[in-house]
Amino acid sequence: MESQDDLSEKSSPSPRSTRQAMLRFSDAPDPYRKGQQAARSIGMDDLLFEQAMAQTRMAVCLCDPHAKDAPIIYANRAFQELTGYSEEEIVGRNCRFLQGDATDLETVETIRQALAKEEVVVVELLNYRKDRSTFWNALHLGPIYDEDGKLKYYFGSQWDVSDLNDAEAQERKAQAMGQELAHRMKNLFAVLSGIVNMTGRVHDIRKEAGEINERIQALGRAYETTLDDVSRGAVNLGEAIRAVLEPYDGTGERLIFRGNGARMPFGVISLVSLVLHELAANASKYGAWTQDEGVVEVDWGDARSGENLVIRWSESGGPVVDASTITPGHGTAIVDRILQTVKGRIERQWNQTGFSAVIHVPLQEMR
Repeated sequence: MESQDDLSEKSSPSPRSTRQAMLRFSDAPDPYRKGQQAARSIGMDDLLFEQAMAQTRMAVCLCDPHAKDAPIIYANRAFQELTGYSEEEIVGRNCRFLQGDATDLETVETIRQALAKEEVVVVELLNYRKDRSTFWNALHLGPIYDEDGKLKYYFGSQWDVSDLNDAEAQERKAQAMGQELAHRMKNLFAVLSGIVNMTGRVHDIRKEAGEINERIQALGRAYETTLDDVSRGAVNLGEAIRAVLEPYDGTGERLIFRGNGARMPFGVISLVSLVLHELAANASKYGAWTQDEGVVEVDWGDARSGENLVIRWSESGGPVVDASTITPGHGTAIVDRILQTVKGRIERQWNQTGFSAVIHVPLQEMR
């Protein structure tokens, strides 16, 4: 019997996968007649068990708990495909022959204790194929009893979850990097804010410095909520929009979000956050939010073509403004300049119900 101590070569997890879920077997009975002997060895006189086990994509084996070292007495074709061993090389051996230097001994001990207590156990452990490549095995072991309630077999099923574990590891790494990046960006915005405040005091331009700081803070809020999502290649636009605008809604009743869960290229965030900040600042100084009953609705989503992001800003309950008397200020110039850099545009309208705007952002310019 080959033991774990017999393995002289160190191995590390391999990304190779047998793609167990893709296995396909014929359902014709003739190919299984050679397996009749295996079925009879476990007390079955027909092909039903053999055909069922051979056709399943789940790797399955049965062990004899009453024989010395609880050897495998049956292993289906999926088990052979998964491990690279033939039936002749599997039957008669204890399952530990799939273990290797990197197999976790605590997990092995968990299995041993469960077998001793006749308990069902589900674990994940690193196993080795015949060619010494590795795979992460989601192993299910459980007792099977006869009609008298006596232990007859141990049933084992194996599932290659290497791909899943690799994906989860990459996701955890990406999340950790996102959190670290978010922390650094937060510090960066704090430093920038401090520099602006100091410059404002030194040159006695506190008002201008305050306006700049408000823009920096809007950018910071937008980035802080989206950096964890960067690894996916697109971010949830709604989270960024809410982070930018919610501080302006002190009562929680003067800002209505109508947008969906659209995912956008990461480059959209800075542009959208600055544009919406300027609109919100204008609503606070001159528009809907200067009145107790003033409300702002924000809607967003893809245009039908999927090539443009469209954001709709609609104010109501604010003062009636004569559009002919409006003189564009710094905020208007900033919005126009930002949108021009990506070939976008904004449509503004003043009417009896308040100010409204439709913002168009070509997504191809942001990728």
